[in-house]
Amino acid sequence: MVAGVSGGADSSALLVLAVESGCDVTAVHVDHGLRPGSSGEADVVAELAATLGARFIARHARVEHGPNLEARAREARLAALPPGTMTGHTADDQAETVLLNLVRGAGLDGLAGMRRGPTKPLLGLRRRETMALCASLGIRPLVDPTNVDLAHRRNRVRHEVLPLLERLAERDVAAVVARNAALVGDDARLLDHLAASLEPTDARALVVAPRPLARRALRRWLTDQGGGHPPPAATVERVLEVAGGRWRATEIGGGRRVVRRQGRLRVEPGSPGER
Repeated sequence: MVAGVSGGADSSALLVLAVESGCDVTAVHVDHGLRPGSSGEADVVAELAATLGARFIARHARVEHGPNLEARAREARLAALPPGTMTGHTADDQAETVLLNLVRGAGLDGLAGMRRGPTKPLLGLRRRETMALCASLGIRPLVDPTNVDLAHRRNRVRHEVLPLLERLAERDVAAVVARNAALVGDDARLLDHLAASLEPTDARALVVAPRPLARRALRRWLTDQGGGHPPPAATVERVLEVAGGRWRATEIGGGRRVVRRQGRLRVEPGSPGER
């Protein structure tokens, strides 16, 4: 079992709880090299792992140039971690993710946030609980200064938006959002199950199916066709219009289009001027 451990309170608590649960754990620390002295943080995690009796691996991740440094660093970190790695995301992280997805215009899956499961075992805990656990064990978590940099949108949600919402609502909004995400996630999984029985290339089947199921079936198919990248909602709606016979074909990005031929939808190279 592998745990991604940055040395912060959440991932340190994850490592502690995994070891105490009797799991055979390897802690993996990923250094992006984005901050001075970040390489020394691996030594702190290595010492914690040794104290707990866990194995340790240090890895380096190269962050590509471009916009949205936070997203690029996250992608580099995920690429450096083995599949199935546990992470220390908490209910507070879930609430932040859902709010960010909401303002980005995400649909049902975005409002479900991170899916519960073996790789996210701490989604039921709060950040204050992981900090209290570390304090009770005498663990001094590392503090990443970028977590308070308001240039990052997530930090503004964490330090400004959520506190404001809690003052307005006079309640623990993060807990409410995280709980709703779990309920929405259950609904999303049910829709996934129902949509799995729908053939996404059968135009007639898509037309007669309930619109939410047709959308999900098409989104899954287009995601597979596009190498794992979900299509925008507008693209899915245009493909549904093709299935219904309103249009002959539509562009779906990447120099490709979806056409209807003999009642079947197909992905083909795009044509100039195609809608």
